[in-house]
Amino acid sequence: MKSALAFLFFGIFYSLAQAADWNPIPCNATSKCPDSAPCCNQYGMCGTGFYCLGGCDPRYSFNLTACMPQPRMSSFQDLMSNASKIMDINQYLGNASQADWVYTGYINNADGALLLQMPNQSTGTVVSSTKYLWFGRVGATIKTARDVGVVTAFITFSDVQDEIDYEFMGYDLEKPQTNFYSLGLLNYTNSKNYTTTDTYENYHYYEIDWAEDQTQWIIDGNVVRTLKRSDTWNLTKNRYDYPSTPSRVQFSLWPAGSDLNALGTVQWAGGPINWNSQDIQDYGYYYAYVKNVSIKAYDLPSFVSGNSTNLSAFLYNSTTDFNEENVLLTNKKTWLGNQKAVGFNPQNDASTQSSQSSKSSASSSSSNTKTTKTTGSGSGSTGMPIVTDSTTSNTFVGGFVQGGSTSAKGGSASASKSGAGADRASTAIGGFLAMIAGVFVF
Repeated sequence: MKSALAFLFFGIFYSLAQAADWNPIPCNATSKCPDSAPCCNQYGMCGTGFYCLGGCDPRYSFNLTACMPQPRMSSFQDLMSNASKIMDINQYLGNASQADWVYTGYINNADGALLLQMPNQSTGTVVSSTKYLWFGRVGATIKTARDVGVVTAFITFSDVQDEIDYEFMGYDLEKPQTNFYSLGLLNYTNSKNYTTTDTYENYHYYEIDWAEDQTQWIIDGNVVRTLKRSDTWNLTKNRYDYPSTPSRVQFSLWPAGSDLNALGTVQWAGGPINWNSQDIQDYGYYYAYVKNVSIKAYDLPSFVSGNSTNLSAFLYNSTTDFNEENVLLTNKKTWLGNQKAVGFNPQNDASTQSSQSSKSSASSSSSNTKTTKTTGSGSGSTGMPIVTDSTTSNTFVGGFVQGGSTSAKGGSASASKSGAGADRASTAIGGFLAMIAGVFVF
């Protein structure tokens, strides 16, 4: 299963909560973004502001300078025990010193861990690093969500769709999947399953050891898979199909079994999602835990010459070959001045960022009031935040842009329940949804 393409549906689902006059601009190999909305985000939608930051795909953006430079990652550790430190994506303008992580969707804390939440009829949650790793070892302790149609994921993902995955099927809790992609190339033989104890009931420590010459997937200290770069040669394309470009770290929880997804995606996830499951009845959402994240950044690739110690960001310098040999290091600023700025006009000359709360040109928002309450301490059936009838929505149009207000206790950001606005949007863009859903069959 190609999670990079599947995540496209997150962005499309978000549109259901929007006004009917939203005019989506998709971007792909045959249709680049226009100069008015020049940045192609991770989910194949054009826009400005945070569309030009993490996940901005230079291949399908208006030009090579539309996307901002990618902040370079150093080694660090994070317990993930304080959700309030994770920044709402629509408040983030690219200054990676402000936050190590950004999120879209719904987060909270429980059991000393970050709680990824997926409320009833929602599109789930994505947590992404603000910086980019160019080879390194990444680990996290995770408890996954459960049930048919529910998928938890831990991946590295580059702006040109190099990807290394763990994906956890909610219907098959003892068989984590590993997978990889190079420049978004779909190859069904790349996916491998491994057996462990129940991933919903038990924490496991998952690692991705990503080096120039090989990648290893490691579960609880045991190497379960080794991929050699030398084994990925593509005779047709005359290149190695090996993930090799700077990547963000992402954790996600998403409804692969939604009826808005292609049939192949739903089947891969075990079937249609049950929005009346025990977890939905008990807590109001599906959930997964993430804690004890550890990232060790390796030395830069051997072909990088000169003193790169003080260079803090990455750029691509080719419009045709988006591989590791065309990645440049730079000291250019990585942040925008506001949400209407873009890479070729970042408006970041001021010493401080402005218009932190301004919306991108491809977005709109709505908001109510969201509260959560805690039933006790610990995990499982106690200590879980409960979604109440009073909800907060700060939902944005297009791909990587659904966010929301955070409660006073660092609670989850959540989309409001279905209403007239969602119905109007659904009617207005139903044809567009059907078109996209028909394109991606896994």
